[in-house]
Amino acid sequence: MSLLRTEAPAVIGGAPVTVAGVSKVYGRGDGEVVALRDISLGVAAGEFVCLVGASGSGKSTLLHLIAGLERPAAGSIETGGGRVALMFQEAALMPWLSALGNVLLPIRIRHSLGEAEAHAEARRLLAMVGLQEFMRRRPHELSGGMRQRVALARALAEEADVLLMDEPFGALDAITRDLLHEELEQIWRDRRMTVIFVTHDAREAVRLADRVVIFTSRPGRVAGEVAISLPRPRRTDAPELSGYASEIGERLRAEVRLHGG
Repeated sequence: MSLLRTEAPAVIGGAPVTVAGVSKVYGRGDGEVVALRDISLGVAAGEFVCLVGASGSGKSTLLHLIAGLERPAAGSIETGGGRVALMFQEAALMPWLSALGNVLLPIRIRHSLGEAEAHAEARRLLAMVGLQEFMRRRPHELSGGMRQRVALARALAEEADVLLMDEPFGALDAITRDLLHEELEQIWRDRRMTVIFVTHDAREAVRLADRVVIFTSRPGRVAGEVAISLPRPRRTDAPELSGYASEIGERLRAEVRLHGG
């Protein structure tokens, strides 16, 4: 029996993120590109949802809309008044600042803490992601995985209710990615944030998510969803993930074949 529900998922009542009938169009006339068409999606408080789809399916565009970086052409987005943080695939750190300095930035913006208290909070967050020994290093002195850890600590410093993650581990090696999966899952469990995580990797989605939402190729629409009932913690190489990942992967391949990627 298929794991997929092919109908669009119903919006969950009381969800901190509600996307209703959202479309996004770039350009005009002959150059018009429809990135998203009539997307409706609800994400419950504390839920970890992964969005999967081929390149160009509008996953990142949807994150930008939820974060308020862009406006939809139609429809509405509600975040329940909660704060939203966005973490990109590239760490996008300030190269002239140390790891500590990068994490201090949102703390200084959001809090009226004294300098000693702000530094203590930044050190606590960096220790949370395992960088207590590297706080004084600048980005060019850190590995790719370490830079992403700094970016995660910086996102956590925003004290967001909703954390949006745009393929943050896609450029990392498998071992580093797996370690960051573990750290992210622990932080999510401790903080009970709502996480919306974009990936093109079906196995990564099953490893992390409570629910996986599958996008069609452009224009992006919700093709279906899979609720992941596996117990936590999970391992990426666990055989129990294979059934879910294979079903999701086959649906993604079908979308690429149908729409030409």
